[in-house]
Amino acid sequence: MRPRLSLAAFILSVVGFGASLASLIDYTAPTFCAESGCDIVRASAWAHPLGIPMPLFGLAFFAAMIGLSFISRPTARKLLALGGVTWAIALIAIQAFVIGAWCKLCMIADPIAILLGMTVLAGADTMKPRWSLAAIGAPALAVIPALFLALHTEPPPLVPTSTPAPIARAQLPGVATIVDFVDFECPFCRRLAPVLDKAIAAAREDGIVVRVVRKMTPLHMHPHALDAALAYCCADAQGKGDAMAEALFSTPADQLTPQGCEDLAVKVGCDRERYRATLADPKTRQRIVQETDDAKAAGVRGLPTVFIGTTGFGGADHDAGELASAIEKSI
Repeated sequence: MRPRLSLAAFILSVVGFGASLASLIDYTAPTFCAESGCDIVRASAWAHPLGIPMPLFGLAFFAAMIGLSFISRPTARKLLALGGVTWAIALIAIQAFVIGAWCKLCMIADPIAILLGMTVLAGADTMKPRWSLAAIGAPALAVIPALFLALHTEPPPLVPTSTPAPIARAQLPGVATIVDFVDFECPFCRRLAPVLDKAIAAAREDGIVVRVVRKMTPLHMHPHALDAALAYCCADAQGKGDAMAEALFSTPADQLTPQGCEDLAVKVGCDRERYRATLADPKTRQRIVQETDDAKAAGVRGLPTVFIGTTGFGGADHDAGELASAIEKSI
């Protein structure tokens, strides 16, 4: 019985390592928010504890368990296995009750960590490196690239290759038009906003006329995104859109409550009563519905997505120089 348990523990360690590797490579994709389970989990605050990509912890755990399959350290192996079980259960609970979304790769690696821990605690022993073991181990190790190829698929481009109709309609001759699909609570929109502002300022210093069209695209995964989008529309109706956007981006996300947004609007110069009247007007919510539809029609699949002229930029991984150059070329 023990040899079978030992072999099972080894294979589970290898498969778990492969799932963690595929997940880590997914973490190197452009950073953006979207509403698929993997994207939601990857965009959450739990994805980088202490600034470390979560899959690295899985890689380290499964690599250690592979090593301990051949090193006689029964106490260390059991303690590590028990820690892996506890950690995996905690991660599953966080996805279920905190994030509210499921990552397919996590839901392979985490259950495997639980099964691995149960196998070790049930009596899986150290394996002796023999030729017969090598014959079993080689196919098992082949699981890593096979699992990666099966589970890691290249995501479609964040922006379409052709010019969508909503973007074409927004263009004005002689003006560098920027169409910004935005969620004010999205952490990656918040990261890109000051970079885009810097690029716009540089372009204007060079005499380029820049026009920014913000389209509200609040994601359901962000609890305050709709309140912030409504607040922007109300401020924009009073000619305070730019100031309000800056205020919304710079305010902590948990303060973007209806009252917090109203106070921000007054702070940037909006009339409170007029703000409230606009907020109550059904046309304000209809604007957000229309702009969300524009995002779908434009092929937007993640935020931030910015079109400079007719060139799309998806994700937060852009610098001010790149964007400023695109603004200049868009004229």
